[in-house]
Amino acid sequence: VTVDSAYGQEWRLRRMLEEAGVGYVLAVPKSQHVHAVGRIDFAIAQAPDDAWERHSCGAGAKGPRVYDWAAARLPAIDDFDGDEPTHDRWVLARRSLARPDEIAYYLAYAPTGTPIAELVRIAGTRWAIEECFQAAKNECGLDQYEVRRYPGWYRHITLAMLAHAFLAAMAAAAGTERGAAETVPTPSHRSPWRKSGDSWQLATPRRHTGGVPATR
Repeated sequence: VTVDSAYGQEWRLRRMLEEAGVGYVLAVPKSQHVHAVGRIDFAIAQAPDDAWERHSCGAGAKGPRVYDWAAARLPAIDDFDGDEPTHDRWVLARRSLARPDEIAYYLAYAPTGTPIAELVRIAGTRWAIEECFQAAKNECGLDQYEVRRYPGWYRHITLAMLAHAFLAAMAAAAGTERGAAETVPTPSHRSPWRKSGDSWQLATPRRHTGGVPATR
C-alpha cells in the first residue's frame, strides 16, 4: 500500500495494515513523530553521508526518476511485534539531486529482508496513480458532475474513465509521466544511525526529542 501524507500520518491506518500483515510505504509530513526516535525530519537530518543511496523510483518523461534515498530500520515494538517479528518498520527519505534541500519522508512496513530498492519502487508508484486521477479531471471532467443519485454518478464516472483510458492509450508512446518533490529538512544534533550488516538502523535516542507523544 502507498498513499500521500494526508493518509500516511494516520496511525490507525498504519496499525490496521500491520495487523493484517500488509506491507506499506506511506508518505508522511516532516513533523511526523515516530515511535522511539521522535520527529522524522530530525532523524533523517542526522543520517551520515554514506547512508544515502542513489535509486530510481520509476520511469519519467525524461527517463528514470533518480533520487538519493536514505532508509533505516526502526526498533521493534515489544508489545506488538512479539519475540520473532516477521516484518520490519522503516523510516525512508527521498532527496532531490538538483535541489538537496527538498526531502520527502516515508514510513514503511515490509517483510524482513525486503531490499531498500523495493521500498523505493513502491514509493514511486504513487505518482502514477495521482497523475492518472489528475489527468482524468483535467482532460475528461472526472470531477465535474452534478448528480444526486448513484446511477447518475456511476454513468458519469464510467464514461470519464473510458475516455481517459482511450486518451492514455494514445499518449502512451509519447510518455507523459512527471516527477515530484516535497518538503524540506530540519537540522538536528547527535546521529542515532547505526550500521547493521548491509543496512542502517535507528537507535532509540538517549533523551526526549519533543513534547508530543510519539505514534506507532
